[in-house]
Amino acid sequence: MVGDRISVVLADDHPALRVGLRVLLDREPDIAVVGEADDGDAALALLQTLLPDVAVLDCQLPGRDGVSVAAVVRAQGLPVKVVALSAYDDDRYLAGMAAVGAVGYLLKNEAPGYIVAAVRAALRGESLWTAQQLARVRRWQAEVVALRESLTEREQEVLRLVAAGLSNKEIAQALTISVRTTDFHVSNVLRKLNLISRVEAAIWAKEHLETPKSRQS
Repeated sequence: MVGDRISVVLADDHPALRVGLRVLLDREPDIAVVGEADDGDAALALLQTLLPDVAVLDCQLPGRDGVSVAAVVRAQGLPVKVVALSAYDDDRYLAGMAAVGAVGYLLKNEAPGYIVAAVRAALRGESLWTAQQLARVRRWQAEVVALRESLTEREQEVLRLVAAGLSNKEIAQALTISVRTTDFHVSNVLRKLNLISRVEAAIWAKEHLETPKSRQS
């Protein structure tokens, strides 16, 4: 708190939107914007230093994205309520923010009064998630599990190595298999996950593929 005002940090890479949010929130007698950031690393530094009551985080920040920032906030036990803000009504971001403890997920075209009310509700510890959003999160999580389970153990090994940046030749050497067999596994992974590139596969793996250690714990 700043005196008797709710302290807020804003993180968004669009200056005009940040200005609009700051004006919107600062004109409220019980809310004070104490910091702004235009990328994820700067946002995290502000949260760690200022320890605001509420962080309003854009999901798509340059560098470290909003989900990653919220994950660190949770892992470090920072006393900050995270409200996700996004231009995209996207199940992937919904699920990501729910998984890292955000208290809600707002769209940037929400009515201004709702954003103000959300900041106050976040401080009170209230959930801002709607029943529809939570249903979408559960459906997304179930789909991810089904896709992961559709991969064989070998395909998961190959996918982890793709995510690590190895070429098919390097993967073949690491797993003591032929390059042709590696090509076959990579093609199967892309087909099963409905992806079109190795870059997409690497992103999917980092977000959804458990490491062997985490599966054993």
